[in-house]
Amino acid sequence: MALKFGKIRQTQFIPDAKPRQVYLAFLNARTHTEFTGSKATGRGRVGARFTAWDGYITGRTVQLKSGKRIVQEWRTTEFPKEYPDSRLELNFKAKKGGTEIVMIHSKIPAAQTASYREGWVESYWDPLKNYFQAKKSHPSKS
Repeated sequence: MALKFGKIRQTQFIPDAKPRQVYLAFLNARTHTEFTGSKATGRGRVGARFTAWDGYITGRTVQLKSGKRIVQEWRTTEFPKEYPDSRLELNFKAKKGGTEIVMIHSKIPAAQTASYREGWVESYWDPLKNYFQAKKSHPSKS
């Protein structure tokens, strides 16, 4: 049986944050843990392995362009074993008042695409916006 894949493309605006800050929020394990509220591990280096959401997500960073782009191999504990890692691409661009993120998540098991589409909003975009809004309101906590 041929494997079926899905793809998600989302564009989000993160107010009150510069592209480098948002870029580092994904790569710095401490900051990633802070904004998601769940443990993350890893280093912001090509070839580095990482985990997020208490080990639910695992992967490896395959490409970095400082402050502008992250490409990772990415999977969750829900991926069927026969499926390869998916590909996550995050692009960061300065916009007035914040940062625009264009996310392309491809090679996802097709049956899980809708669930991950919602998961990105609930688990990443909303918490990121809240994190940077809180930092703006309480700059001493930076």
